[in-house]
Amino acid sequence: MEPVCALDYRYGRKEMKELMSYQARVTRCLEVEAALARAHAKVGNIPKEAAKEITKKAKLKYVSLKRIEEIESEIRHDIMAIVNALTEQCDGKAGRYVHLGATSYDIVDTALAMQMRDGLDVLDGGLDKLEKILIERADSYKDLVMVGRTHGQYAIPITLGLKMAVWLAEFHRHRDRLNESRVRLLVGKMSGAVGTGAALGEKAFKIEEIVMKDLGLGKEEAATQIVQRDRMTEMLGHLANLSVTVEKIASEIRTLQRSEIGELQEPFDSKKQVGSSTMSHKRNPIVCENITGLARTLRGFLIPSFENGVQWNERDLSNSSSERFIIPHMMVLADEIIIKLSEVLEGLIVNEEKIKENIKKAGDVIMAESIIMALVSKGMGRQEAHEITRQAAMEHYKGKPYKMALFDDTRVTDKLSIKDLEQALDPANYIGVSVERVQNVIDMVKSSP
Repeated sequence: MEPVCALDYRYGRKEMKELMSYQARVTRCLEVEAALARAHAKVGNIPKEAAKEITKKAKLKYVSLKRIEEIESEIRHDIMAIVNALTEQCDGKAGRYVHLGATSYDIVDTALAMQMRDGLDVLDGGLDKLEKILIERADSYKDLVMVGRTHGQYAIPITLGLKMAVWLAEFHRHRDRLNESRVRLLVGKMSGAVGTGAALGEKAFKIEEIVMKDLGLGKEEAATQIVQRDRMTEMLGHLANLSVTVEKIASEIRTLQRSEIGELQEPFDSKKQVGSSTMSHKRNPIVCENITGLARTLRGFLIPSFENGVQWNERDLSNSSSERFIIPHMMVLADEIIIKLSEVLEGLIVNEEKIKENIKKAGDVIMAESIIMALVSKGMGRQEAHEITRQAAMEHYKGKPYKMALFDDTRVTDKLSIKDLEQALDPANYIGVSVERVQNVIDMVKSSP
């Protein structure tokens, strides 16, 4: 069969795709079935030898994907196909105890929690690497003065390091959110068809406790037939939020890579990389653009994840097909954009000469706020200083040099000397506590457990 989804042949790391694969899903389902058998044995419901046999055979070495698919094609139930395939492999009477007292989603949701735990571990590793890159970059450029921009227009000076510290702090919050959500997300259930645990008998609570402890999961306090989807939606919402930051940074880099700006540039292999099939001079920000598209695709899965929280009565099957797309795709895409952004930032080309050229091109007018503060320091009212500098700016836009417009205003020269004006018009003198703020963020991230 030819691949259809781009994740099959173009996007996503092997490591994450393996964790989110159908094979991984079946492997985890078998592990849950084995844990259930061991729990029954511990409370005396089934022979210990039966639990050992089930545990031994609950592996893909014995329960093949091919056999599961053969059974499912006949009975049209995926979990019963796994149960029947496992039962076939168990020697003696052990097979009769497979899936005892459980419903399908006791297995599915518990296995899914294990898959998501594995995926979150990978994402956390990616975010850790990204933080380290940003720490190094922010520290390197904490005092590199560049022109800031708001509304697409020149604002006042900023440092590149401060820009990167903003990104670093934001990713650190995303990492915290994902880790904090684990306690609510990574839970399973073993409570039967509608959550009563009736089929598990009087030891239902003990069985559930043993299974979840065995698998390293928390347990759903009160379930229907499924683990409640608010847990999953919280984590997926965090991934969507994370993707916004990733796209924001990618967009910033490609904006500053524009030919007329040229301050930053994503890595480009000048020996072999092709920018265009016809315009051979091009060096397009293709990775940042790719990140943008994938981030938007990731967020597109969020709406159906919210919809899946709405179930008829104790449950229906409307979430099942949807989640088979949503969860693997969002996890794989999140990992992909994190890794790609890390590669961009690690190899980011910073054109310091262009940064200096652009701040010079922006002109003295971007220092209007600095002049306001200088005038205020000499006793002028803030509002008056604002109006004086605004008027000078309007003259500048008509063609008069901003410095000359200030020099020609006696209200300014009565308060400020030429030296005062020159100092106030120097961008390097107007970055405030940028350097200290960068260091504060770096220290905060480094000191976090």
